[in-house]
Amino acid sequence: SSCNKDFSCVEGFCPSFVTVHGGTLKRRLVRDLAEEALPPLPEPAFPALDAPYGILVTGVGGTGVVTIGALLGMAAHLDGKGCTVLDMTGLAQKGGAVYSHIRIAARPEQIHAVRIAAGGARLLLGCDLVVSASAEALSKLAPGSSRAIVNRHEIITGDFTRNPDLVFPAMALEHSIAAATGAGNTELIDATRLATGLFGDSIASNLFMLGFAWQRGMVPLSAEAIERAIELNGVAVDFNRSAFRWGRRAAADPALVEARADAGAETPPSHRRSESLDEIIARRTAFLTDYQDRAYAERYTARVAQIRAAEAARIPGETALSETVARALFKLMAYKDEYEVARLYAETDFLDRVARQFDGPYELRFHLAPPLLGDRDPVTGRLKKREYGPWMLHVFRLLARLRRLRGTPFDIFARSEERKTERRLLAEYETLLDEIISHLSAANHSAAVELAALPLEIRGFGHVKAENLARAKAKEAALLARFRIPSPPPALAAE
Repeated sequence: SSCNKDFSCVEGFCPSFVTVHGGTLKRRLVRDLAEEALPPLPEPAFPALDAPYGILVTGVGGTGVVTIGALLGMAAHLDGKGCTVLDMTGLAQKGGAVYSHIRIAARPEQIHAVRIAAGGARLLLGCDLVVSASAEALSKLAPGSSRAIVNRHEIITGDFTRNPDLVFPAMALEHSIAAATGAGNTELIDATRLATGLFGDSIASNLFMLGFAWQRGMVPLSAEAIERAIELNGVAVDFNRSAFRWGRRAAADPALVEARADAGAETPPSHRRSESLDEIIARRTAFLTDYQDRAYAERYTARVAQIRAAEAARIPGETALSETVARALFKLMAYKDEYEVARLYAETDFLDRVARQFDGPYELRFHLAPPLLGDRDPVTGRLKKREYGPWMLHVFRLLARLRRLRGTPFDIFARSEERKTERRLLAEYETLLDEIISHLSAANHSAAVELAALPLEIRGFGHVKAENLARAKAKEAALLARFRIPSPPPALAAE
């Protein structure tokens, strides 16, 4: 539901990209939620409309923010109230910031301005956390008189394409909104997660948010008028009406909604970070066993054990180096070659996950850039991706069974320059680990950690990986020099 529909993503250099042709996105049917068997929802109390009531709806283009304003405008008309709607979409109408200024009054003649003035929003209905914490949105809030109901789901911005180490500042954004409304006036809910769990499509999130805010008594219009406006809009009426009602129920009975959305299901281990060094090692050892074999995995565990013993002996209580090596060595050993791409398609739950997300009939096409078979751009010399049909799954199943040829004289893929580089990087890193083990001390511990972490910066594939490798190697020389500086002699005791 978040696709930009221009398919520019296909042009990126991801070496194993999949497109789904035909079929439809699988959605849970409204009747599957058994809403009719649930008790009726209570009616909230609404604020008096002695003056125009301002609602600022914030979100990103293409997700239905403008639709919220249109629905509320029609609902106000049906209720016999006055309403104005001003949508500010900016240049990026798909994925860009959107602000919808909605003003509701008992009578149309009470409204003398369309745009909400500074501090004039009674409700911030935040459909996106980043836009809700923007200077434009916060300027419309006043501590004590404004309320905020915000979708806390984290949707990373385009800045991550220029800064791969970008950390989503969720806590800072939430604090900014809370400070602008005053204590106790901000409510955060992961509407995207709940709506997707309920309906199988995140596009339901914004109507879900509207229902939540309405049940909190923050939208002074009747539910009947809003549902009638949804009907008059004529788009996915049952779906949108149900999203609004389940948003209401999330405010009235959050435990029930969590259960129906399967939100309480256990998070798969691959979707969370390890919580201890032992878990870091155990998970990667299991992965490397599947990646190659038990002997290959034992080579990993033996190396990490050497680093762990050296760090414990020389810097007691420290584990930063061991954790870094556990992650970086794994990254170098589990490089994604042709065998591994094949294994991930053929011997994991990939096809099951596709089947859970799409209804047929559909077919998969694979966009690949194999180093030995791919064409190169005549100008840049870089590999170009090609599209392969569903028959590639048979090739993947065969290649996955042949992965134990990796690194042997029978490995035809080992002859490419990229695969040679990957094997060389692993050998060089193991040599570096030998030096770290021999010369590690408290004085050079921090330099050792930075050195050990360099492989984590070698991201991507093909020419992207080559560029990151060059940058990492440029840093390596300076870090090695820091690590090799002799430790100062111990100070002489005063006589």
